[in-house]
Amino acid sequence: MIQRIASLDMLRSLVMVIMTLDHTRDFFSAAHFDPTDLNKTAVGLFLTRWITHFCAPVFVFLAGTSAYLWAARRDANAETSGFLLKRGVLLLLLVSTVEAWAWNFSNDFRQLDGGVLWAIGWSMILLSGLVKLPLPWIVGFGGLMIVGHNTFDAVKPADLGGFGPWWAVLHTGDHVDFGGGWKLNPYYPLIPWVGVIAVGYGFGWWMNSPQWRSRNRLVLLGVSLIALFALLRFSNLYGDPHPWQAYADPALTLLSFLNCHKYPPSLLYLLMTLGPAVLLLGWFEDWPAHKFRVLQVFGRTPLFFYLLHLYVIHLLALLVAAIDNGPVSALIGGGIWVPDLPKDYGYGLPTVYAFWLLVVLLMFPCCLGFEALKHRKPHWAWLKYL
Repeated sequence: MIQRIASLDMLRSLVMVIMTLDHTRDFFSAAHFDPTDLNKTAVGLFLTRWITHFCAPVFVFLAGTSAYLWAARRDANAETSGFLLKRGVLLLLLVSTVEAWAWNFSNDFRQLDGGVLWAIGWSMILLSGLVKLPLPWIVGFGGLMIVGHNTFDAVKPADLGGFGPWWAVLHTGDHVDFGGGWKLNPYYPLIPWVGVIAVGYGFGWWMNSPQWRSRNRLVLLGVSLIALFALLRFSNLYGDPHPWQAYADPALTLLSFLNCHKYPPSLLYLLMTLGPAVLLLGWFEDWPAHKFRVLQVFGRTPLFFYLLHLYVIHLLALLVAAIDNGPVSALIGGGIWVPDLPKDYGYGLPTVYAFWLLVVLLMFPCCLGFEALKHRKPHWAWLKYL
């Protein structure tokens, strides 16, 4: 069996647990508005949402890292492009079926939401072509996308005529209505995310090098990214379409500083999230892996965890609503974003956090069991894609 890097599994596990908090809030919170709206939110609610911003960038970045490590630890004939292409197509199929049904227990194939799996799927498909290039070219291409895409923030789909829908998919994330009921909501537009997976692929070389994969080098890289974020954000010159502003309340000023643009992820958003992630990775390098096996379980079964936890949260919300005489019929169709959900539905943050911990506890034996299945059935080739 190919040896896994424990620090990567720890980081991936941590952000998956944090992601579960956000999705639990989606189904249980009494705050039926965007928690990053500084005109409505409270500090605790904002930070509950903000901490989950780390999840998508780390998922996409580590998807690229894992792709490099997958290829590097096999023989020279390993077909990296084919593997990435197949996995990307699988993710897109799951987006329109298993994932779509998890959110609202129904699925109109004419209406597709392009979320994180959508972004990773297309990014893997495009990376399957990029891996034919020299590694510096891949990293340079990805870095140019990350650094340069905010230059085009002022360009809107309406400005581009027939190319407008493509621009929505690639950069702005606006809804695309094809007519006849066919709609696409690509709220994870591809250009920045393809850049993230490409740079993550290059980072795989770093993690595969005993010389570079050291605590000090990783900590230095993480601190450098955080410092660059702080300098650029303070300047308000470039890197995010929403400049921060000062408020009479210092707490709101800090929240404004941290409130970077996610859809699409701005340069500053990615620096703000990937910098601390790399810093954590450096710290995890010194942790004795055998003492923190629990923290690695979810990171070894990421796709299984992602798909299953959506069903667990949704079913738990329905169960609690049935016991509490809540709006079961409305919740079948989704979470707190459902239009016909009563305005008084939901719970405060302490209860949301309690449900979150319950979901994490329920997921642990499921992921252990799935991991054991993969060990028992190595000849089941399809398991390697999960």
